[in-house]
Amino acid sequence: MAPTLSICLTDYFHHLLILIISTLFLLFLVKSFRNFKSKSKYPPTPPALPIIGHIHLLKSGLPTSFQSLARIYGPLMQIRVGAANFVVASDAKSAQQILRTFDADFASKFQPGPTNYHIYEDSSFTNAPYGAYWRYMKKLCMTKLFTGSQLDRFNGIREQETSKLLKSLLNKSKAGEPCDLAAEVTELTNNMIYRMAMGRRCSNYPNQAAEIRRFITDSMKYAAKFHFGEVFGPLKKFDLFGNGKRLKLTLKGYDQLIEQIMKDYQDNDLETSENDDEKDVMDILLESYKDTNAEVKLTRDQIKNFFMELFMAGVDTTAAAIRWAMAELINHPNIFKILREELDSVVGNNRLIKESDVPKLPYLQAVVKEILRLHPPGPLLRRVSNKDSKINGFDLKKGTRVFINVYMIMRDPNCYKESEKFMPERFLGYSTEMKGQDFHYLPFGSGRRACPGASHAMFVMHATIGALTQCFDWKVKEAEKVDTEAAGTGYSGAFAVPLLCYPNTRFDPFQE
Repeated sequence: MAPTLSICLTDYFHHLLILIISTLFLLFLVKSFRNFKSKSKYPPTPPALPIIGHIHLLKSGLPTSFQSLARIYGPLMQIRVGAANFVVASDAKSAQQILRTFDADFASKFQPGPTNYHIYEDSSFTNAPYGAYWRYMKKLCMTKLFTGSQLDRFNGIREQETSKLLKSLLNKSKAGEPCDLAAEVTELTNNMIYRMAMGRRCSNYPNQAAEIRRFITDSMKYAAKFHFGEVFGPLKKFDLFGNGKRLKLTLKGYDQLIEQIMKDYQDNDLETSENDDEKDVMDILLESYKDTNAEVKLTRDQIKNFFMELFMAGVDTTAAAIRWAMAELINHPNIFKILREELDSVVGNNRLIKESDVPKLPYLQAVVKEILRLHPPGPLLRRVSNKDSKINGFDLKKGTRVFINVYMIMRDPNCYKESEKFMPERFLGYSTEMKGQDFHYLPFGSGRRACPGASHAMFVMHATIGALTQCFDWKVKEAEKVDTEAAGTGYSGAFAVPLLCYPNTRFDPFQE
């Protein structure tokens, strides 16, 4: 009886194996037939490893990793990170189709970071899906927060904070001390944004800007510790190194601080001001929060999250661009000399540069444009398709997450001669479009999702770079040049190392 049972079991497993193989083969034929019938053509993709996909190929900063892969697999390629699929667009033609031709089809963004540790769920403006809330906030930005008149009103704040920076550097120069120019410039942009955001109460809380900065810096630090594969790969549900817990605690500390600020405004009627010229960003958002007739009812979490995104975008990206500018100018003394000669010729040597001088300083404008080309503040634009699309001859399904590699596009040797070199003169003699209509030049993005704070950033960059060139000669501490290779590209384009320099006073604008 035992041999008979053994034979039966053997036959059973044999037939079961044949059934499994036949089923898998049939599924393969059905899938192949469907793909043949649909004639879909998807972007090429590098060979992937099981489970992890292409995580092993993303070794350095994402922009440079994508750049290396695109040189092999083309300007539109697929990347898989765990179970998450992405398409990376790396040329101006693909960017134009996504950002202009089919802008409405790619009007939403996907979340880039570890969202499972974020306390403001579904409250983001920057990453909100294209819909009523995003449209309302974009309208608010463009009609009240970042209008020309509002930016003009904040001119005094920008000038005062620039003067504070220069006085700090003058003191260090007098003492023969080095400065961390990266930290100094970050404090400058942080104080500007803080005063624009909550300026009517800042005089009573002199340390609050630094306190907010600490929370923002810590949250960005912990979020940055997550590898791209930890966010989208097979380990995304596990907080392997405790950074998720630290991030959540930091965000809770930020939440308590901003909640107290909002209560102070409301308890002391600070949000009500009869004079529009005295209103800061908090005033405007709390007015909208209280407006029962507003087309979209804002929540407190949305206001808090808006300020966090304002500090992240308005502080670090502008500061990073200024740091890159000074690093490149220090490394290229001939360009530094040409810029200073232009400033001396137009502004003179007895007063500080003003924002109103910038239109008469074409070489300064060219320096800023070249910095934004080589070191864009947002090297990767994010989009997600809301319907099936065809880009550059390839099919993209609804829900496809797309990276647009602005970093690579603006280093295209077919468009820019000696594209890896810092050459401001390439922008002299013709007007470069800054609002995202030239798809070879996209420092602030393009389309509906273009950066709403670009004008403010340009004001700050021109005036600060001009003033630092006017007032000081610069020497790198313990080196001849700034090591820009070590500075990295990262995801955000931020300068990754301290910029330790000796400022040597050349012109003191405060000396009577």
